Amino acid sequence: MAGGPGESGASFYNLLPTLRRSFPGFEFLIPDHRGTGNSSRLCRVEESEQSPGGRALVGAEWGSCFAGLNLVPEVASHFSITSAARDLKSLIEGERDGKNNRGQPPVYLYGVSYGTQLVLRTLQLGPLPVKGVILDSLVPPQTDPRWDLSQRSQVVNQVGLQVLAQCDADAACHGALGEPAETLYRRVLDKAQADPALLAKIPGKSLKNFLGGLLDIPAARARARIPYLLQDLDKGGDTELAAVRETLKAAAASLGSYPQSPLSMPLVNIISNSENNLQPSLRPNWKPIDIDREDADLLFTSPLPRILLGRGLPTYPHDRNFGQLPAKVPPTLVLQGTLDPKTPYAGAQAQVTALTQAKAGKVALATMEHAPHFILWTAPACFEQASKRFIAGKPVQDCTPDANRPTAALP
Repeated sequence: MAGGPGESGASFYNLLPTLRRSFPGFEFLIPDHRGTGNSSRLCRVEESEQSPGGRALVGAEWGSCFAGLNLVPEVASHFSITSAARDLKSLIEGERDGKNNRGQPPVYLYGVSYGTQLVLRTLQLGPLPVKGVILDSLVPPQTDPRWDLSQRSQVVNQVGLQVLAQCDADAACHGALGEPAETLYRRVLDKAQADPALLAKIPGKSLKNFLGGLLDIPAARARARIPYLLQDLDKGGDTELAAVRETLKAAAASLGSYPQSPLSMPLVNIISNSENNLQPSLRPNWKPIDIDREDADLLFTSPLPRILLGRGLPTYPHDRNFGQLPAKVPPTLVLQGTLDPKTPYAGAQAQVTALTQAKAGKVALATMEHAPHFILWTAPACFEQASKRFIAGKPVQDCTPDANRPTAALP
């Protein structure tokens, strides 16, 4: 199950070589969950494959799609996490045909990021005929305000500061800079604010957002890429910036591009604001200027809190599954990077603790040292090692991917 919400199963197509090595002899069923890919879309006309932008929204399609959804707000509830969970439960049970599973091949369920939330919601609906579950980059507890989506910049900043600290602790990196990495970064930020030409070089014209995005890609932060990028910008150069941009293009290309690949932005908006954004209740009068004030103290940020503040689409009410956990789970393996800027390591630990304390089942956490989000993609060797041991019934070990290889992010 893909992440997002809004990503289709196409996210995994180019990763099939890693999956086949990790699960030798298995067959793979990679669905587009409700609202994504070639499944039914929220905006059936604007997100159709025959529309001008294909599955992606372009130009006037944004306005007509959003306007249409606001005219029939009840449609949002048909694309909830629970609705998608019912689909997944039916799909798995249909594959087993409701018969005695004795003698049939074992089934394992894998989800990444939002996909882990969807898997947990599916397990809330009742037991599944699966032998095990693998949760890659596990979402934190749904009702904990520390990891609410409106706090994403805080999470990103914590990881970014750890990356800078790694440079300070490395003799070669610190020696090359000749000063603390954070000192250098703050000076470059000041220069960017005072020099429109420098700021114009940065994608999105936000150095904080740009560097926050780099934290997702091992090759973009390997070998002290971020500190060296800052050093080059400080000297007025753009060689490192051009190299980093090429690295980002290569990383995106490694996931491939298919007609059903485009993210469903309406689904992102509706599910995120309905399920994972506590901002309206915690800070009902929150405005863009408040985000500006909060971001001013951060070095690494995410555009997500500002996007969520705009809302723009109807939401659906919480159902009885909101904030709850499954009563029972099959044997479960959690793969979590310690430098994950999307689903933080501490949040995954809290979720594992909650499942353990509830005696829901056997849940093991495998720590991927220094790894970011989406272990299948960003630390494939660790993923393969952990998955093989899990399906063999062996204890899974922690793993440290080789973060210094520029190709670490490629499958």
